[in-house]
Amino acid sequence: MSIAVFASGDGSNFEVLVEKSRRQGWPQSITLLITDRPEAPVLERAQRLGVAAMAFRPSDYENKAAYEEAILAELRKQGIQRILLAGYMRIVGPVLLEAYRWRILNIHPSLLPAFQGKDAPEQALNYGVRWTGVTVHWVDQGIDTGPIIDQKPVLVEPGETVDSLRKKIQFVEHNLYPMVVRKWLTGEIHSPEGKE
Repeated sequence: MSIAVFASGDGSNFEVLVEKSRRQGWPQSITLLITDRPEAPVLERAQRLGVAAMAFRPSDYENKAAYEEAILAELRKQGIQRILLAGYMRIVGPVLLEAYRWRILNIHPSLLPAFQGKDAPEQALNYGVRWTGVTVHWVDQGIDTGPIIDQKPVLVEPGETVDSLRKKIQFVEHNLYPMVVRKWLTGEIHSPEGKE
């Protein structure tokens, strides 16, 4: 039984998850990276870490369902039991949601339900909040609407820039996400249905 990480960009969370999973001896290992962008820098990280990686370009498929069916076939072939979204910039559709019901986690750079969707740090700065943060949640059919598992706050200081706030949020992400995943794998956290 193993884990796939879905990512679209740089992949810093992916790398931290892989490194901590190995260092801490997680009961399930991360064996596959899935990306929707063949040019994504995360692919270089996967190669360096020795994790198998596959790119599925959505425009190569007739529709979203066909795109997800192709991914699902590969996940099943490789015995993937759980999915971690780590900067995956697509809404997960019914094909994957039904196949992996309550077995998909996501990390989001805000204190949900505030600032859902893209560019959450920018949203926080534009809104003028004093606190934002990081949320790990179960994935459902909405955009960052699934049940919350854990959250950590991040202070928005005077003179904060998008770049400085992103770095602070990322630091918290790199600690919170592996901690939550490890608890999930060891049975300390259960799905909304009370299953693993």
